[in-house]
Amino acid sequence: MNFGRFLPRLAFWRRSQEPAAPALDDPSLVIVVRAFDDTEAASAVLARSERWTAERPAVLRHHLRLPQESVDQAGELLEQDGWRLRHAPAADESASDGDATAGTVALFAERAQKLDALHCSQESSRMASLAQRLRGRALGWEALQPAGHDGS
Repeated sequence: MNFGRFLPRLAFWRRSQEPAAPALDDPSLVIVVRAFDDTEAASAVLARSERWTAERPAVLRHHLRLPQESVDQAGELLEQDGWRLRHAPAADESASDGDATAGTVALFAERAQKLDALHCSQESSRMASLAQRLRGRALGWEALQPAGHDGS
């Protein structure tokens, strides 16, 4: 029997069984995990969350502060890998960084993806590197999932 012709169908079936990634602007998104301590491992952050559902995709949001003149370059670099860079709302801007650096703007880098400790760690490192190259700072990250899927 030739299983080769069935493998593409099986792969399609498996993909169709996975939950759809949430839209970045989905109004039902709620924060289920927050990580703003560089010394805490992503695995520990995820493990202590009571609201995060590992089987469901999430929106991973990194909080950045960058000089205004670096924002376009950061957006272009992040967009290549499916990230959206946007200005943080004023309420989040003041809450995310108590010692805001003069001449920088508060930004969110966001992407929908399945969340696990490895990818959170890799993306945190990537954001820190990007921010440093552009004379800014990566402050931390949070994950959002649609309300109602976390037992609330």
